[in-house]
Amino acid sequence: MPIKPIAAVCGAAILAVAASPQHVSAQDTTATSDASAPAEGPAGAGGPPASLADSVFDDTWINVGFGVAYGPSYTGSDDYVINPLPVLQGSVGGVDIAPRPAGVALDFIKDKQGKPSVNLGPVFRFRNDRANQIEDPVVELAGELDNAIELGVSGGVSFPGILGRFDSLTVGADVRWDVAGAHNGMVIDPSVTYSTPLNRGTFASLSLSTTYVSDDFAEYYFTVNPAQSAATGLPTFDAEGGFTSYGVTTLVGVDLDGNALNGGLNAVVIGGYSRLTGDAADTPFTSVRGSKDQFFVGVGLGYTF
Repeated sequence: MPIKPIAAVCGAAILAVAASPQHVSAQDTTATSDASAPAEGPAGAGGPPASLADSVFDDTWINVGFGVAYGPSYTGSDDYVINPLPVLQGSVGGVDIAPRPAGVALDFIKDKQGKPSVNLGPVFRFRNDRANQIEDPVVELAGELDNAIELGVSGGVSFPGILGRFDSLTVGADVRWDVAGAHNGMVIDPSVTYSTPLNRGTFASLSLSTTYVSDDFAEYYFTVNPAQSAATGLPTFDAEGGFTSYGVTTLVGVDLDGNALNGGLNAVVIGGYSRLTGDAADTPFTSVRGSKDQFFVGVGLGYTF
């Protein structure tokens, strides 16, 4: 079954996760090209059409949309905020465009139908953690941080046909470095994602993920220096790098006319939970003023053409 139109909406939801600085990372949920093969079965019987001749999906297709997410105001916060975000996903000339939280990744490797496929390309993320929307009045006294621009590499391997003909399992990671002079560190987001169509127009995905950060990253976001301690009353804290969170994300995407082949309007619901660990959990910004438990929900609408 062709699930790329639904996966496009899922991309909208993944991007909407950026409304929470502590996202539950979901690696690219776009299934392998084998999922675009037609299933046999009569039209109207819950299976895809017997021909892809009228499919909107070829070497060039685009999904644009809008998502809204509800998540923590900063990594470790127990105050929640709503953020609207635009969405862009697609394929242009065989180069796949996949959304990331507040960013995008490109895949330059062409998939081989019915076989394991490699995903590889550049990745970008804009990070505004504690740069605005600090809802906690004590944490706000510590001062706003600078926006970070992270560039790096996204890679992974997708395996089709795990439990059924059209599902897939993707194992991958994004590795990014700040180039804007904010945290000046490195972030690694590994993940494992299982994706499957539920019928002709419905797609579901489950992702397990973790995040590893460098010392520079941890010092910038989790350290409480003497000046911040004096301003907030929080104890000083010297943070070091390491794993900062483990999480799970689930989403369901639906093509609104029930036919994923013809593009058009699609919608998604996404939810996730992550548990902070290491110095991300131990920093007073979390342990005193926030929570190790981080939740988010999101909804999105998109249009594929």
